[in-house]
Order: sequence, then structure tokens, then C-alpha cells
Amino acid sequence: MQRFEFVKKGELRYVDAPMPVLESDDDAIVQPVVSTTCDLDRFMIAGLAPFEGPFALGHETVAKVIEVGDNVSHVKPGQLVVPAWHVACGTCASCVSGRPTGCTNVPRNAMFGLPVGGDYGGFFSEAVRIPFAGYALAPLPEGVSARAAASVSDNFSDTYGAVAQALRNAPSADVLVIGGTGSVGVFAVTFAKALGASSVSYVDALDPECVELARRLGAEILDEVPRGREFPVTFDASGRPDGLHTALRAVAPGGTCHSFGIYWQDVAVPAYSMYMQGVTFTTGRPDVGPIIPDVLALIADGTVDPLPVFSDVVSFEDAPTALAQGLRKPLVVRDGY
Repeated sequence: MQRFEFVKKGELRYVDAPMPVLESDDDAIVQPVVSTTCDLDRFMIAGLAPFEGPFALGHETVAKVIEVGDNVSHVKPGQLVVPAWHVACGTCASCVSGRPTGCTNVPRNAMFGLPVGGDYGGFFSEAVRIPFAGYALAPLPEGVSARAAASVSDNFSDTYGAVAQALRNAPSADVLVIGGTGSVGVFAVTFAKALGASSVSYVDALDPECVELARRLGAEILDEVPRGREFPVTFDASGRPDGLHTALRAVAPGGTCHSFGIYWQDVAVPAYSMYMQGVTFTTGRPDVGPIIPDVLALIADGTVDPLPVFSDVVSFEDAPTALAQGLRKPLVVRDGY
């Protein structure tokens, strides 16, 4: 089979590799049919992340089930499914509590598309083995296209989880999003508008295309946050220390800031300002597995539509060249999907 690999900055390739096989009755083998890049993938391809290749890339996909182990009964060969980006058992105390990223039955940080907790393959490859498939795979609902659900494995569900939690704590809040990483900031606008924010303001000095997308989704576009303007809920999707700093300083008293960004080095934060305002700050690897069915249901009933955020459509055959160009949020599609 063809395994898709990140080699080094700007270089991606397919290599011949053995077809994955079932290693447990809890496994499944899937073929990715529509995949997309996580915002992190773009950083890696651009040489802005501290990971050395070669390794299998990709952890956002809708896939077709090829084979299942004897213990996997909720999906069958030929069915379309959404796998979570993380590898987790679903039965340990951490998983049962809703924290699959802390699963104690797999190596710490185990995931697809990045070998930080072992090599589990990647979702731009021809086939992937899915451990604990009974927990990892969510069936694609009727009426939801594979293209619409391509980012549910990670970015789209990540933003839903953070935005939904923030707006449960502060219903109808005014929301500020600091964008800049590609899709996550615009997805945050999508969910904030859909889940009842009174207003959504968007700042992004890096990507005019995302600014226009946010505008079309109903966000107020700001060149910068005016001095003295505060928001009960802010999100940092910038990936830049100054963006994080802006999001933290803009929080109203008692408000929250969540950062989707990954910072490879220590970042200074306005700790005194946060103390005086009583800011609650959260960040971390998203526990998307338990919420993927909820996200798919929101797509199915028309509450949210991820499709406007995708930037390009390319074939799997052309993926090494196309993704090396740094496309913002491409759909990589097999024939028929």
C-alpha cells in the first residue's frame, strides 16, 4: 500500500509499505477517502514545528471500513466512519471520565499522523489500522457528506468542545477570536454564532482569506482590539505569543480564555492582569472522541456547515505536491467522494 510521509520542510512523499493487518479483535482497517490537514500539519510542512521526518502524516479524515475484528460490531466493511485523532482504549478511568488524551492503556500522547506516542500511521495513506475501533470510530450519519465531515476528527470537534463549554458557562456572551492558524479560528466563529453568542469579533493579521470567511459568517472584523474593550469569552487561535497576549488581556472580569495554539517554547503571559481580572485560562490536546457524535449531529441537522472553510480540492495522487504548497485547508479526495 501507499504510505504518505512528511520527510522535511516542504517535502512530502508516498512510499510502499506493508498493508496493515488486524492485530487484535478490537481493531479495524480503514481506507481514508476524504482527508484534510490539521492546522498543525501546515506548521509541520512549513518547517515551523520541532518534528523530524520521515513519519506518516495526517489525522483528520472520513474513512471507509475495510475489515473489522471480531469484537467490533457497531460498524461493518464498506461503511463510512470518522476516527478520532487520538488513540485511546475507551475503558480506562481516564477514558471513562471523558479524557481519552490521558488514556492509560496506550503510550502517552498516542495519536495518528505524528509519532510522539508510537507510529500509528496517518490519514493520507492508503490504509490505516485503528486500535480500539469500537471506541475510536463514529459512523457517518445519513445526509452528511464525507467532505463536510473531513475535519471532525480534530479541528472541527476541538473548536466545538471549547466554544460549547465557554458558552455553557457564559450564555449569550460576546466572543473574541484571535485567528491566524488557518481553520480553527474560523471554525470558532462558526460555532460561536451557531451556539448563541451575542456577538463575535475576529482579529487576524495574517490571513485575509480567513478574515473574509469570518466576515461572511457574521463576525465583526477588527484590525486590533480597542483599548478598554473586554469580552467575557476569548479564544486564541493565532499560534503567536502576541495573539495569545491579546486574547488574555481582552478578557472581562471573571471571563475565560481558551488557546487552541501550540507553543513550542515558554510564552510570557500577563499574569498580573489575569489575576486582577480573575481570568480562567485553558488549553490542551482536545478530547474529541466522546463529542464526535454530537458534532456530526450538528452538521446533519444544519446547525453548522464546515464546507465554506475548506480551501481546495485535490486528489490523493496529487497530495504530496499540493500539500507541500501550504494550502490553508485542502480536501484530499478519492474518486467518488
